[in-house]
Amino acid sequence: MTTIIHLTTAHPRYDARIFIKEVKTLAVSFSHNIVLMVADGKGNEKDEKSGASIYDLGRLPGGRLGRLFFGSWRSFIEIRKYKPVIIHFHDPELIPIAMLLKIVGGKVVYDIHEDLPRQILSKDWIPATFRKPIAFFMTGIETLAASIFDAIVPATPKIAARFHENKTKMIQNFPIVTEVSLTAPIPYEKRPFAFAYPGYISKYRGIHEVVQALHLIKDIEGIRLDLAGEFSPPILVEELRALPGWELVTYHGWISRERLSHLLGSARAGLVLHHPIPNEIDAQPIKLYEYMSAGLPILASDFPLLKQIIEGERCGLLVDPLDPEAIAAAMRWIIDHPVEAEAMGQRGRQAVLRVYNWDKEAAKLIDLYNKLLGT
Repeated sequence: MTTIIHLTTAHPRYDARIFIKEVKTLAVSFSHNIVLMVADGKGNEKDEKSGASIYDLGRLPGGRLGRLFFGSWRSFIEIRKYKPVIIHFHDPELIPIAMLLKIVGGKVVYDIHEDLPRQILSKDWIPATFRKPIAFFMTGIETLAASIFDAIVPATPKIAARFHENKTKMIQNFPIVTEVSLTAPIPYEKRPFAFAYPGYISKYRGIHEVVQALHLIKDIEGIRLDLAGEFSPPILVEELRALPGWELVTYHGWISRERLSHLLGSARAGLVLHHPIPNEIDAQPIKLYEYMSAGLPILASDFPLLKQIIEGERCGLLVDPLDPEAIAAAMRWIIDHPVEAEAMGQRGRQAVLRVYNWDKEAAKLIDLYNKLLGT
């Protein structure tokens, strides 16, 4: 049986885009051996429902540099053993090895989750004077890679616009309709006064301002934030614990997709309050669509793209993400207007059923693979 490999050394094995959506879609749509190659030290496994396999390269030493050097060469050696017909990779640091894999045989697909050059401009660990030159350099690397690889799979229209349309197949991060919506959620008017934020927790995702906003509306009995995910950097949690308002946060740690459904099914609204930095302004956070799929109204940053979606579907409120008072006022409105808030959530849910769903993106992914496989 011929093999198709999805490769990541940076993302978790159950990443929503990579494994839950793309790998499982391919596994149930093609007769090939579908393998996700990861590097987390948790061992190999097989998903019985879809038939996809997970192959573990082992935990990599040395942080980012370890991923770049050890991850690249380990993956190259193991991939050569499989002799796959397609290698579909998800991390920009794997571009050099992916180029080498293309040279020695097999078709290569580059899946671009983030706008890398714009993301580099916001990286604190890169000295400010080097960010623009590095971003410019990486733009050139990605452009060169695009000319060599067989297909580019960007996650957003903004990223797709950077590449030639002949090789580009945009696969957006829309939700699987049934995944985060409970069949019998808590009736909206009976839910606790809880706001939800699951995902990557950093200062650029607005966590400081949200905690400060909670403090401003602490007079609302039972008000809380249900927070789930990992802190970046880990020391961030110590800063947050020192803030007034942190006592109103319930931190759940990392949660499974099943627990995510329950968290969203008991919340009053979902938060997407990213800061106005280059990589965030035009981003399409998956949590936005997951909130909509779960029937939750949204409190979001007043960015043009988010405004277009949220105002267009009338499914939430837009605020200045740097203004805790504006966030607090929007939270209070959600609590004080449950009928209107629930109607917002239902309009968002209908928009997902109509437009923003994985079924349409899955069809595009299958079409791409049919072309690459010549079937």
